[in-house]
Amino acid sequence: MTLSNMAACACGLCEAHLTKYKGKQIHQGIIDDYKALELAAKNAGFDLEIASAYRSFERQSIIWNNKFSGIRPILSISNEPIDISDLSEFEIIKAIMLYSAMPGASRHHFGTDLDIYAPNMLAKGQSLQLEPWEYNQSGPFYELNLWLEENLLQFGFYRPYKSFQGGVAPEAWHISHMQNSDKMMQVQSKDNLIKSLVDSNVLGKKVLIENISYLHAQFVTNLCAP
Repeated sequence: MTLSNMAACACGLCEAHLTKYKGKQIHQGIIDDYKALELAAKNAGFDLEIASAYRSFERQSIIWNNKFSGIRPILSISNEPIDISDLSEFEIIKAIMLYSAMPGASRHHFGTDLDIYAPNMLAKGQSLQLEPWEYNQSGPFYELNLWLEENLLQFGFYRPYKSFQGGVAPEAWHISHMQNSDKMMQVQSKDNLIKSLVDSNVLGKKVLIENISYLHAQFVTNLCAP
């Protein structure tokens, strides 16, 4: 794969790096490690499933535009809807990026990053929300959370949003394949993000481009260590 093609893949504009696995598109290079993680989890009592894997630039744009325009709520760090009526575009952008990446900058473009859960840990009639409380002590996935903490690294995965560092909110369900995500990160640069935004229909793109250095440092590369 050429560098330009890899950059397009890293920004959600190309799917050449992906393969199908149980109805999801994931990076070809993580299949074996994910299967090993899945089997180990099964042996520990967790029927691991992928809630979300690859997400295209177009799909991320829909999520972004719905939040930017107020169609979907933007949540605070305490998971409460915020009023955006008096916020500047830059303030709205920062509020969105607490939970949703700008199109082109999502780690879900990589196919190396997965939102995972264990449906066999849900009570009858209970459905997945992908909210922090589910992975805390009183939540259905608390034991899974503890198991992942102890076992992820040996399968080549880690949690880039394990704790809050002033950028993206904690996401206990989000795991990333270290080796392959690092390769994708190298080409998900500020310049390539700008290229992906210029001809897009992403709302607020002028402000995104003007503030790309700050946003890239605060929300894209501001990750927890493995």
